[in-house]
Amino acid sequence: MKRLLLLTAAVLATPALSFSAAAQSVAITNAKLVIGDGSAPIAGGTVVVRNGKVVAAGPGVAVPAGMEVIDAGGRWVTPGIVAGFTRMGIVEVDAVDPTNDASANGSPFHAAIDVSPAVNPHTSSIPLNRAEGITRAIVAPDNRGSIFAGMGAVIDLGSDTAPVSTPRAFQYMEYGEGGARAAGGSRPAALSMFKNALFQARDYARNPAGYADQGKEALLTRADAEALAPVISGRMPLLIHVERASDMLALIDIKKAMPQLRMVFVGVSEGWMVATQLAAAKVPVIASALNDLPESFESLAATQSNVGRMKAAGVLVGIGTINDNEARQARLEKQYAGNLVALTKVPGATGLDWNAAFAAITSLPAEAVGLGGEIGSLRPGRAGDVVIWSGDPLELDSAAQMVWIDGVKQSLGTRQGQLLKRYLTPQEGALPKAYER
Repeated sequence: MKRLLLLTAAVLATPALSFSAAAQSVAITNAKLVIGDGSAPIAGGTVVVRNGKVVAAGPGVAVPAGMEVIDAGGRWVTPGIVAGFTRMGIVEVDAVDPTNDASANGSPFHAAIDVSPAVNPHTSSIPLNRAEGITRAIVAPDNRGSIFAGMGAVIDLGSDTAPVSTPRAFQYMEYGEGGARAAGGSRPAALSMFKNALFQARDYARNPAGYADQGKEALLTRADAEALAPVISGRMPLLIHVERASDMLALIDIKKAMPQLRMVFVGVSEGWMVATQLAAAKVPVIASALNDLPESFESLAATQSNVGRMKAAGVLVGIGTINDNEARQARLEKQYAGNLVALTKVPGATGLDWNAAFAAITSLPAEAVGLGGEIGSLRPGRAGDVVIWSGDPLELDSAAQMVWIDGVKQSLGTRQGQLLKRYLTPQEGALPKAYER
């Protein structure tokens, strides 16, 4: 069975089509243009991409002579979607260890683990999500044996062999119930482990040569201390999975003592209860959009109004998919954002307007991890990640019709699409072999 699963995963991961990797210079005109920064759509807008970067976007933008021009015909044109929290590219089949690089059960290293070399550009989830308008993904490891899981990356979903656009983009950590288990069984133990690691990393940063590494039995190996040094200095964001309101307050207290820490909270089911404190501490969040069931003791106060209430309090809120089939289903973020828009029409509920909802799946996750100046919007200087849609991208019946990543036009073909075409109309005679392209 294991061999069959591996074979199936390998076949589905085969790239559907080869595609040119040459960056284009292109102008898309006559668009219902969405910048992605929370501003309203612009009728008759134009976006210009040159050498992989956006150089202009808005109304009345002049098209440079000699540039390829695509008339959008009034259709929606937006930045590509930034998947706020995923494990895309490091997991194929969860239960098959050779295809799952999210965590390391027996490793003496934790914070030092870097997922970048493990990202597989041919994993089956990448073309599927690219075909749905996802152009970037924030990819995090999973923790085992420590509250620290390691360093995550930001990847692009282009059809090439170099998916990692920002390696070692952040450190990832578990707190709450998951952190308690990893630290020995309680939240106080997790908090002590966190504080101790910060102190040891600070000692390493002050005197790397004098750091005493006690090997695999150490609470923090030299490699882990080195990996946490940029977290201590504030050069690297620290993404922390935390759901319970009281846990967020405990972490905010640490940030008050060490204000240089760039904490980003992930999940945040009870964030609405401490929204004013999150805003005051300037802690951005990458939230699960529609958690509304008390599926654990740390999310008893979950509500679908969570994101809207935090946004109303001034919290920077992006959307992610932690514990929501995050290795494969980033494409659901469009639906979640649309549901948050619909929530504004439910009496007593708090959602997001369309502009804020779209920003929550584009520019805001990028800003949360410090990359808002590079990806996530169509502001000048950002990556040329552009999507032309058949309709409103937050509606279920809309589809991505053309996608560019870094100015490179992408194939929207998938293995699943090829199989559908092959078997949709059965013919008399022998069926084609399933594993031939």
